[in-house]
Amino acid sequence: MLNDNRITRERIAAMEPRIRPFVRHTPVLRIDMADFGRPPLAVDLKLECLQHSGSFKARGAFTNLLERPVPAAGVVAASGGNHGAAVAYAAMRLGHKATIFVPEVSPPAKLERIRGYGAELVVGGARYAEALAASEDFAEKSGALQIHAFNQEETLVGQGTLGLDLET
Repeated sequence: MLNDNRITRERIAAMEPRIRPFVRHTPVLRIDMADFGRPPLAVDLKLECLQHSGSFKARGAFTNLLERPVPAAGVVAASGGNHGAAVAYAAMRLGHKATIFVPEVSPPAKLERIRGYGAELVVGGARYAEALAASEDFAEKSGALQIHAFNQEETLVGQGTLGLDLET
């Protein structure tokens, strides 16, 4: 799964043009903390809330679907919301089936977003760990490609492209 030595700036930079057609170049907003009664300090906010599916997670989802072979069974992920929405959105855009396992505690608005992207939504336990275990069992039995929210090289490489936006 995860090998930190393989997540390099060069690999991230090579991935950026591949996902560029599928993700938004979101704006950066510079604020001064003095405006909020704090000591003066410039802070840059990368507005990934404007990204497709509502978060930076779309970057990792597209990287997984572009870098890894997707079987006929589609993709599966476990999520509390943002990762599931991103995987569902990327699968929809690229024409793949998505099954998203969520814990019972997931916010209803995030569940609606996942459903809105056409994914099959499965409540897989009370907590995230149970949803993850259920998604892994589903992947093993169905042959679907598991896309992990954070413990997957491709996920981190894709999400790392956000940093390249901050360099420009």
